[in-house]
Amino acid sequence: MQKEQGALKTRYRMIDSLRGLAVVNMVLFHLLYDIFVIYGSNYNWHSQLPVYIWERYICVSFIMISGASLHFSSHPYRRGIIVSLCGFAVTAVTAVAIPSQIIWFGVLNLIGAAMIITAFAKPLLQRIPPVLGAVASVLLYALTCGIPRGYIGFFYIKLFSLPEKLYDIGFLFFAGFPSKSFHSSDFFPLLPWIFIFLLGFFLWEQIKSSGADKFFVRGIPVLDFIGKYSLIIYLIHQPVLMGICQLIFG
Repeated sequence: MQKEQGALKTRYRMIDSLRGLAVVNMVLFHLLYDIFVIYGSNYNWHSQLPVYIWERYICVSFIMISGASLHFSSHPYRRGIIVSLCGFAVTAVTAVAIPSQIIWFGVLNLIGAAMIITAFAKPLLQRIPPVLGAVASVLLYALTCGIPRGYIGFFYIKLFSLPEKLYDIGFLFFAGFPSKSFHSSDFFPLLPWIFIFLLGFFLWEQIKSSGADKFFVRGIPVLDFIGKYSLIIYLIHQPVLMGICQLIFG
């Protein structure tokens, strides 16, 4: 991950390493998902608490790192469009190959959209003190994480329900208002997940302003290499894993 303007030859390799660690966890998780759920018909495997926590860690780490990485992108709008298009490609492939596991507005669509929105709002966001922005991001995530389930709350403690008409519209699923018939095996709507992206954005601003970014120059061998190619690995890993499982269990 290249430094911000002024030292383009230096990379924050620890950012790549952290992303690489998330990639390794993602591949392992999807391998086990394919083995237990798709080929083993253990449909409750991913509902177990340790598995759920593991999945949330992977998702949150990807999204936060993407928020931090926005500071290093010289073409955030173009990058956001590319990532979004990759997300739409995943939707198309899953619709044809595994309709029962179709992905609508998965993590790539979220990250692509969040990059575009945050890049547009960056001049305003940078006026907010980083610590305040990070705290506000956590609180806003806590208040909105129940929106896809139909309510406003604090984390998953319901405070009040939202009008059902918001969810009957249908096409607002990407914003966090899916209809009752909506299904996606990987769903990350803007509400609440954009606030995790913003948390990463503000945390890096705090790291940078405190001078702690010097600890991110060195990376972890292999993991930093994997992290640099995370998008490519994301796009190809599941077909490869499915192919391996088909050979073994098919």
